[in-house]
Amino acid sequence: MEAEKVAAEARLGDSEQGVRGLAGKYLTFSLGSEEYGVGILKVREIIGVMEITAVPHTPHYIKGVINLRGRVIPVMDLRLKFGMPGKEYDERTCVIVVEVQGRSGPVQAGMVVDSVSEVANIAAGEIEPPPALGSSRETENILGMAKLKGSVKILLDVDRVVGDGLLQHFQEM
Repeated sequence: MEAEKVAAEARLGDSEQGVRGLAGKYLTFSLGSEEYGVGILKVREIIGVMEITAVPHTPHYIKGVINLRGRVIPVMDLRLKFGMPGKEYDERTCVIVVEVQGRSGPVQAGMVVDSVSEVANIAAGEIEPPPALGSSRETENILGMAKLKGSVKILLDVDRVVGDGLLQHFQEM
């Protein structure tokens, strides 16, 4: 029993160490009633929704591709990726263009979100490790939970969110 307690405390210590490294600036945005954040250094730009060209034989959450100043960029709808119901795009709907590491170097991809909120400077003391919700599959896209101004923002690992399916699909084409 004592060994289990020591092991649990060690894991907690490891996760607290990892959370300290998450402090910094995050672009916050909403999907439904939830607030999320992504590291500002991963964000290349924020654009309004533009014409998206559908690509056949893609997962349901991949909306297609856009032509952004001569570059073809794959776009995913984060609501659909996270199992939320779809929503009609409106004037607040945005595409956050992020840069992630692909097999052959940096790759840009778009994430459709309901609205962008702000750039928040989040201190290490405001971040907790993701909760244990059963399997690690359910929280693998989450870096941590930020407690700001009386609310909780879910900090996302953009490389995992975008990398799971989107990049693999387009790099295999």
